Amino acid sequence: MGGATFPEIEGGGSLILAWQVKNKKVLVVGGGEVAAGRILNLLNADAKVTLISPRDGLNPEVAYRVDHEQVEYHDKKFEPSDLDDPAITMVLTAIDDPEASSRVWKLCKEKRIAANIADVPPECDFYFGSVHRDGPLQIMVSTNGNGPKMANIVRRRIAATLPPNIGAAITKVGALRKKLRVLAPGDEQGPKRMKWMTKVCVQWTLEDLCEMSEQDMDDLLQSFGPDVVPSLEELKLGETPGQWQFDGSFGWACVI
Repeated sequence: MGGATFPEIEGGGSLILAWQVKNKKVLVVGGGEVAAGRILNLLNADAKVTLISPRDGLNPEVAYRVDHEQVEYHDKKFEPSDLDDPAITMVLTAIDDPEASSRVWKLCKEKRIAANIADVPPECDFYFGSVHRDGPLQIMVSTNGNGPKMANIVRRRIAATLPPNIGAAITKVGALRKKLRVLAPGDEQGPKRMKWMTKVCVQWTLEDLCEMSEQDMDDLLQSFGPDVVPSLEELKLGETPGQWQFDGSFGWACVI
């Protein structure tokens, strides 16, 4: 490899992923404050939540979710047979009984179901971090179970440095990407789409992206073929490849 250098391995971390649980069944055991936070995270991710907890153990927020039928609710204590449903993809427990929590953990291991046992890091296949949310933007800070409060402090510090309009800008970028896929479909166009979108994100400011209208998007897409990125001001003034005429292959263009 000659003089090549590579990153040093730093063990002890977690593989941080964005787990897609949309329309997937997740079982939550317990109905207290911790369960309330877990349920909110799951519902924000469009999961199908099944909750098992005696009614007298529900905190006000969890009771609200139950009363408004935002979760499938079973007013009882957990039983091993509750894990027999093959549709369950994940189990979260948030109960005050350590022995009962460990029993759930062992049952999940037997059935190969990913589980998180609140406040017991060794009995977790994954951890919940402190999350900042702004529209489509999500930033998670994890301490790998060492200090949840510190994760919250770090997350707040990071969030304070972000522009207030970054979520709206990302939403506009997502809409532009969808339009681009319609304009230039196919895997063969993939590399060019990625490079062109990168140029847009680098050359345009967050304010430009937020201000971009549907018409601006359509006008901007006219420059995909010749692989240029005009500024928003140029689009507004009509001073850009306006316009460009394509032969349909995105291989060349001429200016009129």
